[in-house]
Amino acid sequence: MHLRLFLLILVFNCFQFVKGNDFVWYSDNRPVTYCAPESLAPVVSVAIDMFREDIQQVTGRLPQSVSIDDATIRIIQLDNTDIPIKDLQKRGVPVDKLASKRDAFYITVSKRQLLVIGGDARGTAYGILELSRLAGVSPWVWWGDVTPEKKTKLILPAKYQTFQSPSVEYRGIFLNDEDWSLQPWSWKNFEPSDIKGRIGARTYKEIFKLLMRLRANAIWPGMHGITTPFYFVPGAKEAADSCGILIGTSHCEPMMRNNVGEWKVNERGDYNYMTNREGVQSYWIERLKEAGPYENFYTMGMRGIHDSGMEGVKTLQEKTDALQQVIDDQRKLLSKYVNKDVEKIPQAFVPYKEVLQIMENGLQLPEDITLIWCDDNYGYMTRLSDEEQQKRSGGAGVYYHLSYWGRPHDYMWLCTTQPGLIYSEMKQAYDCNARRLWVVNVHDLKPVAYDLELFLDMAWNINSVSPSTLVEHQKNWLCREFGKEAGEKLLPAMLEFYRLCGIRKPEFMGWNQVELDKKKYTKGWSPVKNTDFSLTEFGGELDRYLESYEAIKEILSEVEPMIPQERKDAFFAQIKYPVFGAAAMSTKILEAQRARCISPGSCDTTLWTRESQLMAACAKSIKAYQEIRDLTDYYNNELAGGKWKYSMCHNPRDLYVFYPPKVPVWLTDKEIEKYASLKRTKSLPLAEAVKDSCIVSNACDYARASESVMTIQSLGHSMNAVSVPKGKSITFEFDCLWDGEATLRTAVIPTQPNDKGDIRFSVSIDGEKPQICSFKEGFRTEGWKQNVLRGQAIRATHHRLAKGKHTLSITALDDHVLIDQWMIDFKPDRMFYVFPVQPTY
Repeated sequence: MHLRLFLLILVFNCFQFVKGNDFVWYSDNRPVTYCAPESLAPVVSVAIDMFREDIQQVTGRLPQSVSIDDATIRIIQLDNTDIPIKDLQKRGVPVDKLASKRDAFYITVSKRQLLVIGGDARGTAYGILELSRLAGVSPWVWWGDVTPEKKTKLILPAKYQTFQSPSVEYRGIFLNDEDWSLQPWSWKNFEPSDIKGRIGARTYKEIFKLLMRLRANAIWPGMHGITTPFYFVPGAKEAADSCGILIGTSHCEPMMRNNVGEWKVNERGDYNYMTNREGVQSYWIERLKEAGPYENFYTMGMRGIHDSGMEGVKTLQEKTDALQQVIDDQRKLLSKYVNKDVEKIPQAFVPYKEVLQIMENGLQLPEDITLIWCDDNYGYMTRLSDEEQQKRSGGAGVYYHLSYWGRPHDYMWLCTTQPGLIYSEMKQAYDCNARRLWVVNVHDLKPVAYDLELFLDMAWNINSVSPSTLVEHQKNWLCREFGKEAGEKLLPAMLEFYRLCGIRKPEFMGWNQVELDKKKYTKGWSPVKNTDFSLTEFGGELDRYLESYEAIKEILSEVEPMIPQERKDAFFAQIKYPVFGAAAMSTKILEAQRARCISPGSCDTTLWTRESQLMAACAKSIKAYQEIRDLTDYYNNELAGGKWKYSMCHNPRDLYVFYPPKVPVWLTDKEIEKYASLKRTKSLPLAEAVKDSCIVSNACDYARASESVMTIQSLGHSMNAVSVPKGKSITFEFDCLWDGEATLRTAVIPTQPNDKGDIRFSVSIDGEKPQICSFKEGFRTEGWKQNVLRGQAIRATHHRLAKGKHTLSITALDDHVLIDQWMIDFKPDRMFYVFPVQPTY
């Protein structure tokens, strides 16, 4: 009797707590109910279907559409409702604010209902999908196989409310270099087709649904030669329209045409506006008639058929005059076939490569056209709008890269761009009024999951992350995807992963390049060679790098059993494959280097002791190569029951870095098994290594700093690079144990002077005359190449030091200077790669 009474009181108290303090929008005794208008925009209808599927996975019950009075959730689209505005205002809805912002939504608990109100159709869809997020559903539920956690209750605070609207008007992706991943997965697996290279409408629909979940609204579709042009795919444009996705095209695809797949020289003649103007215009007109009724962002101007200069012009003035004529004529075509008021049509001009020089030669670009600024293909913005350009009515945008095909070397296998770099570059772009369109280049969606979501989170809400909350943002992502306990344990491993890849991307480990002189190199590709990692300096930095990878692999192995069975596939694709793959690439390359160094071809007394070391290095290298293949085989053939077959390629473009290792001895399977398990020599602890005539520091460990100096997490070899505004300084205090001539190496993030000027800093020890260093590098020069491959630009200055205490001051002389590390070296001729200092995260 007493037990029953106790249980009744307990249940009553729990009931009172929930009802008194929270709003319950689902409990296990009835399904979620909602009410939506009878007339729905297609994007709202798609969002409701997605939401219903999400909630069914969470609760086991399919949400039911009911009358207004019986609904727990009420969905309203502000620009398509007959509800009196005053009634909404009485319920606290910020009607004016909603109406004034594109894609905005407001959610609140009001009169025992959860109101979801969108300012327009897309805003309403985003609001509905925000409920999925509140229920614990990841945006990567389908693409990442992140199965939602089952719940018996869904609860919000009684006074819950959120108003959200985008910081950037158009936000999306450019599907590019899709040849080895997304494209074959689509036509060979997900929706089999006899048409090779077709990314089908079902695939695009899933892409668009992911973009909806990530609150994106734009895409530049795949456009490589073997990929079926977007407008040739039945149902693709309709799928985009149903998901509220605006279509644009890349820098070399004006007027919505995919030149690589659509311009046939044998049918249309040369793609030359000087000699074939009528043919080119009729080509453009065909597409304008077809695409005009839809929402599009039209690329203006003209380059070659693909990524090359305009045909038929030679001198800079000829190029300028021709491009001016092209744009003037395109404006007339848009006015005739799309909208008479051409200024209301979204238009983009991309000053990419040679086009920037043409623009600066006097090109008259109408004010309403949006300037799309580009990075250097490796994540560093090359230019941004100056004060006058920021006043343009068309504003500006950004074309950014998370993957790239080209010089100095491709990176289209794993996505390893540091979160701090994305933050730093995109925040600066936003501050320079690049707020109209953000597009990011991706070769596929699964490999770029976290970086892509960070990019789009910033596009949606520029204040969603800050220099000091980047680590927290990543932790929250990991906890959402894999659970709180596992996410928190994974965080240090993933931070270390981004540090190691910031030191050298896996694709760059061959220390070779592409797009070089074909007369000198077959295909224009230089061969894999020994890296700059030293086997001996600083107690063995090569081994220290490999040990760092082994340490994070151990963390993953400890965490993996904690991952729920239904999220094992997500864990493998998002965490295990990239970490183990990058570690194996480093092992393959560096152990092969060790083997080549052990095997000098000489015969001396070390011959017999060398043999086991040589065999062990060869075995580890070969085994690592096979591990990459095995991991990829699992990804394609077993992950999620084969769902992602053909989507992962471990050797895109068959570049040399992906080849089997160059080892002196190729071992049998039995020999590999025997020797691979032999332990390598451990590196010397860093605390001991730095006693070797050097003083090293991360920039974030300064003693004093000027106002406005800020540390940016997850950036640089230090993982805490320091942004120093123009005219500001950071100062360090250090003890010197040696005296004599020394070299100061200052490592900075290799940013670009995106205001057309220089980018410099000065260094001064003990108040001496400052020595000025510029790290401006011309695009595609060898200096620029080495900087982007390393993720640092290093400048050396020379000083005489005595034993004792000293101060070092580093001052930014231009904007966009980010200091990473510094090192005073009394052995300036030593050969090494990584500054011997512990990271600071």
